[in-house]
Amino acid sequence: MRFIVILLMGFMSSTAWAADSVNVAPATAKQIRENIPSLPIDAIRPSNISGLYELQVGNQIFYAGRTGKYLIAGGHIIDIASRTDLTAKRLEEINSIDWSSLPLNQAIVSGDPDGLPVAIFTDPECPYCKTLEISLKGATDIKIYTFLFPLESIHPNAKAKSESIWCAENQHEALLQVMLENKTLAKATCDTPIAANIALARKLGISGTPTLISGDGRKRSGSSNAAQLKAWLENK
Repeated sequence: MRFIVILLMGFMSSTAWAADSVNVAPATAKQIRENIPSLPIDAIRPSNISGLYELQVGNQIFYAGRTGKYLIAGGHIIDIASRTDLTAKRLEEINSIDWSSLPLNQAIVSGDPDGLPVAIFTDPECPYCKTLEISLKGATDIKIYTFLFPLESIHPNAKAKSESIWCAENQHEALLQVMLENKTLAKATCDTPIAANIALARKLGISGTPTLISGDGRKRSGSSNAAQLKAWLENK
């Protein structure tokens, strides 16, 4: 829900609004607006939950407590002062994965041997995975475990490519050749962990690529640049 925080930062300030409900104390309305200055609130009304107020912003609805210190947007609670999505942070915690449970022998290892560990579930035909691989070429102090996870329903050739990558003499080099150079490798002639990786992803609740798992078990989806990835791994 990072987009919600960006959304709030992008709102233009407003000095005019529709009439607030007569059931909202003027002091409460004033405090809410003062604590959420980036949100051009048109009107404030009581919600069906005591102590929670409905904030009308154009044709959108947000919710806030009477102090305006916390905002509910898209089902997520945002700490206004720190621009932190508290719900996303909590979801990250409850969906954490025990790093020690990952079968790292089923992954391609690359990067800094002494760097921060990250597991990446990737599909060789996934465009977002390719963007991430480009970013990772400039990464430092990161040790990468790549789990080949072909999404056959949308990429019918991904499984065969994954198997060929795994059976290559230099797996990481083969990965980059397939993903970044569109190279066709020889057909796989060895046993691969691809089926096991697909089962592992299902067990971990992973359905899309790229999906990343940090050394302390946090999980996130989507691409990012090297600096963003390192900051996330450092939990900053």
